[in-house]
Amino acid sequence: MATLNDIGVAAAINILTAFAFFIAFAILRLQPVNDRVYFPKWYLKGLRSSPIKTGGFASKFVNLDFRSYIRFLNWMPQALRMPEPELIDHAGLDSVVYLRIYLLGLKIFFPIACIAFTVMVPVNWTNSTLDQLKNLTFSDIDKLSISNIPTGSSRFWVHLCMAYVITFWTCFVLQREYKNIGSMRLQFLASEQRRPDQFTVLVRNIPPDPDESVSELVEHFFKVNHPDYYLTYQAVYNANKLSELVQKRKKLQNWLDYYQNKHSRNPTKRPLIKIGFLGCWGEEVDAIDHYIEKIEGLTRKISEEKETVMSSTKSLVPAAFVSFKRRWGAVVCSQTQQSRNPTEWLTEWAPEPRDIYWDNLALPYVQLTIRRLVIAVAFFFLTFFFMIPIAFVQTLANIEGIEKAVPFLKPLIEVKTVKSFIQGFLPGIALKIFLIVLPSILMLMSKFEGFISKSSLERRCASRYYMFQFINVFLCSIIAGTALQQLNSFLNQSATEIPKTIGVSIPMKATFFITYIMVDGWAGVAGEILRLKPLIIYHLKNFFLVKTEKDREEAMDPGTIGFNTGEPQIQLYFILGLVYAAVSPILLPFILVFFALAYVVYRHQVINVYNQEYESAAAFWPDVHRRVVIALIVSQLLLMGLLSTKRAARSTPLLFILPVLTIGFHKFCQGRYQPIFVRYPLQDAMVKDTLERMREPNLNLKTFLQNAYAHPVFKAADNLANEMVVEEPHPDRTPDLVATKRGSRRLHSGSAETFT
Repeated sequence: MATLNDIGVAAAINILTAFAFFIAFAILRLQPVNDRVYFPKWYLKGLRSSPIKTGGFASKFVNLDFRSYIRFLNWMPQALRMPEPELIDHAGLDSVVYLRIYLLGLKIFFPIACIAFTVMVPVNWTNSTLDQLKNLTFSDIDKLSISNIPTGSSRFWVHLCMAYVITFWTCFVLQREYKNIGSMRLQFLASEQRRPDQFTVLVRNIPPDPDESVSELVEHFFKVNHPDYYLTYQAVYNANKLSELVQKRKKLQNWLDYYQNKHSRNPTKRPLIKIGFLGCWGEEVDAIDHYIEKIEGLTRKISEEKETVMSSTKSLVPAAFVSFKRRWGAVVCSQTQQSRNPTEWLTEWAPEPRDIYWDNLALPYVQLTIRRLVIAVAFFFLTFFFMIPIAFVQTLANIEGIEKAVPFLKPLIEVKTVKSFIQGFLPGIALKIFLIVLPSILMLMSKFEGFISKSSLERRCASRYYMFQFINVFLCSIIAGTALQQLNSFLNQSATEIPKTIGVSIPMKATFFITYIMVDGWAGVAGEILRLKPLIIYHLKNFFLVKTEKDREEAMDPGTIGFNTGEPQIQLYFILGLVYAAVSPILLPFILVFFALAYVVYRHQVINVYNQEYESAAAFWPDVHRRVVIALIVSQLLLMGLLSTKRAARSTPLLFILPVLTIGFHKFCQGRYQPIFVRYPLQDAMVKDTLERMREPNLNLKTFLQNAYAHPVFKAADNLANEMVVEEPHPDRTPDLVATKRGSRRLHSGSAETFT
């Protein structure tokens, strides 16, 4: 178990590591050759030019202005200087609201920490319970926790009152934040420029018809049932094979660029390659000619596949993007049932074009339930089997366990510095390493489930990651760590004393989480700003593949804010802070440092680096709110169980009220604010439509929308765009009479045709 000295060693290591990262970043960001790595967002916006083009030869690669090195931390005030409205225009609402999660942590935990250290710490410290217990492993830092309060003590009323303060303050802050972000979302939607998704709905599970193709069926259905507002549609094609060919050609083009650059550096020698297995053996040929030939052949295949996809009805997916003349029409269509059969003609808001994950649009709708069931089972087993490495991490926090497993290392482990390193630093870094590969696995699972937008993929991945963090990192670490640390106590006491030992031991796991917070929340956040991996990849691409300025722009990797991994990680800190605030307040300063440092670092990254792939207008906030509420309820239940083991019978019943009040608060927020993030108000849609008609009476909306939802691999195909644009009906045409191939079999009456 980590002692106060071990925590000090870990803090020193992580502070020095973070400071080293900041120093390295401050130096690297000033070098002209790294300008595109640390300021890619400004290049993508066309607001920054490369400093390499100006100055002397040396100044193109190295910053010779030594005065700039003195102000190496000036990026921090610069990151805080941009006001929030300007930041929304610059980076979007998603990025700004994501940053507000860090501010939410500061708003919740700073007042709680002040009260806890003023009231709770003196109450816990002025006892000697731990000193009186035999066979119990503890350190001086544990005397600051509730474990140091004697069984049945009246001092538990202080912890009960603290639980009420934490609950009411957290709910107050959450309600204000939900209200403010809801207002920001409505204001953003009202003020943003015209976008294709404002007029478009995605229609799925279109029923088959023997007389009409999917395209004809869509046109007929919406002309009949939405005669006043229907404008056009774009069919969805299964172009996954074509996308694979395009990606393969891109890789071949990279190799061709590499060998052409290599030849340009040494024109007297043509590069040669072997065309056998992995290029290790086989016939030796001219590399440039070889890749030119392969690219030409693949280009012909792409052209043929494109023609096949466009001409074959089998390539059409039973889905379509349907656009309307007014936003009002799109709102009505997306939020109403279209058919008597509720499983057909399913409509939803279309994601913005850059948000669509095209590979999953080709999946049959009937498969989605099966796929999600399969992934639910797979996730269960993934969570279960990951408990093994988590339990291993807990053994690293237990010196006795390591010495028993590897007794020959006992002399080395007993060295004071080594022991402090193992207990104060190693468990946190080991857990961080085990979790590196997890987000990639969870994203693959989300893609298999069939979500059709990148935003929904990230939200589902975040949900899974949060569940995993809660079960494995939080609960498993507490249970496994307590069992390992107090194994000797369990074996040498009666069964009736075991619950008491558990009640004392759980708060003492705070030391493990402190080491994890310092590794992940201090050094990890500081490492994020260094961008070491993108820096190396950019210079490798720049040296081997870049030939033009366009190639150099493509070599930049601005990345995104990473909601699928970042938000669940933040939620872990909310769980730890709320659970341990009334149990072991020593965690709170470490958590506050994380939220403050992360806010500054990620604000800098949002301003200068990250380029979001989509804009959902903060649609993820209900998930954030719900998870903080879950963390609050978990903290109440754990405190309730903890007090029951401490025989605080008189105070425990009063804790039953808190989960009920918290659930009621969540239901209130769910009914009052969540609809803002799910549906679009008809009133706002009508206002926006009216203003647009007044400002642009001659707007040709059909031209604006006709290619908006064409598959990216078809963007260059003019004939495809012409095929997918449907002619607008003449205004004098009777809306309830629509010519179809089924006219000989079906009689059109004065009312719209019924689809079942």
